[in-house]
Amino acid sequence: MKFGHVNQEEIDTLTFTLPEDHKISREILNGIDYKPSFFVGCGKWGIPEWVGPLYPEGTRQKDFLSAYLTKFNSIELNGTFYRLSRSSIESWAEQAGASDFLYCPKWSQRISHFKRLSDVEENTNYFMESVALLGKNLGATFLTLPPNFGPKYIDRVFEFIRLLPKNYPALLEFRHQDWFIEPVFSEVMSALKERGIGAVITDVALRRDALHMCLTSPTLFVRFNGYGLHPSDFKRLDDWIDRLVTWSDKGLKKVFFFMHQENEAHTIALCDYFIKNINKKLSTNLLPLDLPSDYYKV
Repeated sequence: MKFGHVNQEEIDTLTFTLPEDHKISREILNGIDYKPSFFVGCGKWGIPEWVGPLYPEGTRQKDFLSAYLTKFNSIELNGTFYRLSRSSIESWAEQAGASDFLYCPKWSQRISHFKRLSDVEENTNYFMESVALLGKNLGATFLTLPPNFGPKYIDRVFEFIRLLPKNYPALLEFRHQDWFIEPVFSEVMSALKERGIGAVITDVALRRDALHMCLTSPTLFVRFNGYGLHPSDFKRLDDWIDRLVTWSDKGLKKVFFFMHQENEAHTIALCDYFIKNINKKLSTNLLPLDLPSDYYKV
């Protein structure tokens, strides 16, 4: 994920701190204990470097998804951004089978980038009908708006979310910096909350405004970018885990936490660290990846 990326040599000059909860989050986190379910994964399954440390030795590329399904309980399905193939979707659902694995498809670029949310009713319905083929293995869906799509298009955002059934499992990811300036931010977040639609929280180095800590639905969707297994990667995950401990008994229902690294070979180390520590702090039963002890070394 290149958005908000920073060079490795710049990391030591930055301060990473989780902001306080947004006021809208406090309305969602209403004190009801739901014991949230946790889904942790990556943005891809086809990483050859995972053969050995994660996938069994000798795993062939065509079997990478099957191997991934035995290790994780969710994935960002970024392929649907580029191509919406119903036959592929049906195959993915078939491979997940009776498991509780959840796919999180990314909305088509035709909707978000080509048409820029203008005149997209037909495309929106087609996308929802397509991902519905995942059946019980459909988790959340997320739509990433282009970096040059700013608040002057706010009416398009409102029109789009009105196309979605209320409480449909969708989240929007905002990137243009002006979305995070008041009063625009609270206006659009309030509109999402009214429709039961979520807002992706993106944790990247150079765009701390995108780390807005605003929950507009009881589903949290975090896209976390690490930087080569730098110590700050793990400190930031510790801070997230502490915040999730705080949120876990206040009404949060579902957590999707997806890891990204420029070198995807490193991504599973972050997943392993997060899973082990969230299990320890919240008594969840996520499957540890049990990576080799030297895998964290770079």
